Amino acid sequence: MTEVINLRAARKRAERHQDEASAQANRLTHGQPKYLRRIEAAKRTKNDREFDRHLIKKIEKGDA
Repeated sequence: MTEVINLRAARKRAERHQDEASAQANRLTHGQPKYLRRIEAAKRTKNDREFDRHLIKKIEKGDA
């Protein structure tokens, strides 16, 4: 026999789980000092630029 589930409690549990996930994302974003966020943004920008440069070289050589 199957277990009886209270749908209201299940919805509340799912909403709490979703809220906790968004809170964790906000903690990662806003929980760091500004200088650390700037360093991370600079690293991402540099990595993106290097990746794009690598792709352009591959396309120019015809390796794509």
